Amino acid sequence: MLKAWLFAVALIAAPLGAGAAGTDVAFSGLQVDPSQPVKVVADRLSVNQTDGTAVFTGNVVVTQGTMTLQTAHLRIEYAQDKKSIARMLADGGVKMAAGTEAASSQDAEYAPETGDLIMRGDVVLTQGASAISGPLLTMSLKTGLGTMEGRVTAVFTPTQAPKN
Repeated sequence: MLKAWLFAVALIAAPLGAGAAGTDVAFSGLQVDPSQPVKVVADRLSVNQTDGTAVFTGNVVVTQGTMTLQTAHLRIEYAQDKKSIARMLADGGVKMAAGTEAASSQDAEYAPETGDLIMRGDVVLTQGASAISGPLLTMSLKTGLGTMEGRVTAVFTPTQAPKN
């Protein structure tokens, strides 16, 4: 109920077709514990030891906790220690989901250690039948809070109370 209320407040605060200033959004379901392991499954993996990268292609599925990300192409850049992931770059269509909340975009950048996420290109966030869309989303998956920037559109579908 609290998630729905936070989402409703975020949507009400963002008039339909809001201007380029940006809109804050709260998606507590799209939170993840960055200390949890990251699992990647794909059709192909190419590793470059020289520059510390790994490229997964074909039906890529990434999970961390309850969060799932699907994409066509994922590049992982390792930190200086070559043991932890500095950032993940997904492109070729990105879909993320956790519970009843989901997000999609053309590409995304994620830093697993900090939980910072940037989604670009035709970004759509949904919670049940409600949605908010725009060209750029920056979000903390630690807190579930973020900002949609550019020309923002919000569609709020209220839940009707049962009639007596």
